[in-house]
Amino acid sequence: MLTPREIIAESWAITVREPHLRRWGFVAALFETLRSVELIMYQSYYLYFLLVKGQIANWLSFELFLFEKLSMWVFLVTLVFTIILLVLELFVPTLATGAIIGLAAKSHRKEECRGGLVLALYNFLPLVEIHGFFILSSFAVIFTCFSLILRYSIDSPFLRVVGFLLLAFVACISILFRFFANFSEEAVVIRKLGVFAAIGQSFKLIVSYLSHIVFLVLLMLVISVRIVINTVLLLVIPALAIGLGMLLFLILPAFLSILIASLFGFALLVLASYFLAYLHVFKQTVWTLTYLELSEEKDLDIIA
Repeated sequence: MLTPREIIAESWAITVREPHLRRWGFVAALFETLRSVELIMYQSYYLYFLLVKGQIANWLSFELFLFEKLSMWVFLVTLVFTIILLVLELFVPTLATGAIIGLAAKSHRKEECRGGLVLALYNFLPLVEIHGFFILSSFAVIFTCFSLILRYSIDSPFLRVVGFLLLAFVACISILFRFFANFSEEAVVIRKLGVFAAIGQSFKLIVSYLSHIVFLVLLMLVISVRIVINTVLLLVIPALAIGLGMLLFLILPAFLSILIASLFGFALLVLASYFLAYLHVFKQTVWTLTYLELSEEKDLDIIA
């Protein structure tokens, strides 16, 4: 079995060596970041109205704001584009996960690194189920739930406190279970296990080898760096785009201001996603190689 140092070294070598993996990593990082930025921008808009103006805003009020600022056809095009983008943001990262895991396993076994689209499509539905189980382990989703509780419990402090405590409890449980289910995606893609069987095997592997796989500490450091970078980007990119848009509102028509600010924000997202792709692929490859090594070991509950 490879040592933790060898797994980390091999994972980085695969990340740098395989352009197909980085392409899928770029796609995943781009749409994940875009989804998170969009969620946080919407919720920040709602919280602004609540905390500054004392009004409860929602998605419809935001669309009406755009409708007042834009012409009819521009508003319709923007609305259709937003809906299509939302669908892509929900499903493309999951597709990319299946491709990255499968291609990383092939590269590790010295096989030709091809068939990413087949891996993505074939494993899509099981991975969607797994991601759905742990949806509250996402920072953007937790922030969205926090905003909803804050806005719709404004007249009931007791309900607000109960909502926050319940959200904190459920989020902590979801994050904990997500950690122990980290190998479930690999089990689905590589071993073709069902969703519950994959989650069960992941729990068993992590509990069985928790003292052995010291490299998880290093992995957590990498993930922490990625979380910090993502958090900074989620705050900085919308702030820069909104700030530029508000500045342009003073000298340009509304449509042109929104267009320039959106293009500027998207360019920042693309640039950030290019660098995040390396971290995204590296993290997923570490889990993939670790799963391959541990799943070939004898189960500790089997004596004979």
